[in-house]
Amino acid sequence: MPQDVQTDLSADDIAREVAAAIVAHKLPPGTRLREEALGRVYKVSRTKVRAALLMLSKDKLIQIVPDKGAFVSKPDASEAREVYAVRRILEAALAREFIARAKAADYRRIDAHLAAERRALEGADVQARNQLLGHFHILLAEVVGNSVLTGMLRELSARSAVITMLYQTSHDASCSSQEHHAFIEAARAGDADRACALMDAHLEHVQTSLDFTEGRRTDSDLVSALLR
Repeated sequence: MPQDVQTDLSADDIAREVAAAIVAHKLPPGTRLREEALGRVYKVSRTKVRAALLMLSKDKLIQIVPDKGAFVSKPDASEAREVYAVRRILEAALAREFIARAKAADYRRIDAHLAAERRALEGADVQARNQLLGHFHILLAEVVGNSVLTGMLRELSARSAVITMLYQTSHDASCSSQEHHAFIEAARAGDADRACALMDAHLEHVQTSLDFTEGRRTDSDLVSALLR
């Protein structure tokens, strides 16, 4: 496409638009994201498209396969079970460490985060909502101060965020935020056993409430454009 008809969209703009399409199920898991086709859809150079795809891959929304291209991530029920099984083991220990180490300032920071979660639940930005829900767990790890554990949770939370963005309902997202609040109240009261039980139940609830039925995902004009 000639340079003079290209748009002034940035790589960030493109990444946001593609992410929104993935979250809205307009780009089903497994869809191939061809650089040339995306450049044609958004009227930008392939250089910008490539930069946008790299951003999306860092957020685990897409996978870049050498010599094959970029594809919308396709987590399934089996992967979800594995991710949440590991998280339940790690976060049981994390919960006790958090209660032992958290100070008043830490609770104030987390209270502010919970307020941000509630605001996001009232909006339409599913990606922002799920990022906040996932970051709650990272905040707990940061309070504990174990950099290895924090790194592991960042990776698992990124994978969880993609799974929940694709397969969690808005009702279950609201329940997740309520469960975060219940955990913090138990932690603030110093009830480690209850807090650990609530964290385990929360992660189990998130996993079991995911909807992997194919009917939730629909094709769109964007998919058709990418196939041309």
